[in-house]
Amino acid sequence: MVQLGHVVLYVRNLDASIGFYRDIVGLAVEGKIFNNRAAVLTGGSTHHELLLIEVGDAPGPAGGRRLGLYHIGWKIGETLDDLRAARDRIDQSGVEIDGLADHTISFSIYIRDPDGNENELFVDNPEFDWRKSDAWMEQPVKPLSL
Repeated sequence: MVQLGHVVLYVRNLDASIGFYRDIVGLAVEGKIFNNRAAVLTGGSTHHELLLIEVGDAPGPAGGRRLGLYHIGWKIGETLDDLRAARDRIDQSGVEIDGLADHTISFSIYIRDPDGNENELFVDNPEFDWRKSDAWMEQPVKPLSL
């Protein structure tokens, strides 16, 4: 079995990014490293799914159509109620929601971290078993109402 181990992001402000990934995404902070210029965060699947490294003021991610990272997807629970709870945390934080999507196989909220990196918070659709059918790949993305 192969699984994604972790993602590393360069960030302008470590504390602001820690707050976003801890309070909005739901990751736990395991600790700081590199003379407190980096933080290790986990969702509980491995020792760290995310490493944040503070670099200070630097250009953010390119917008629009480009090569490279598009977004990071975080499975944040099992039900639409879990996704609604995430939406409520987002609303309370003042972070803008870029979009909501029904992907047939999953339901998603799209938001950006303090540096403009797009994050997808999602739950799988319990009515669709991706192990038994790939029909979801042929379905259009639909709007989602929470």
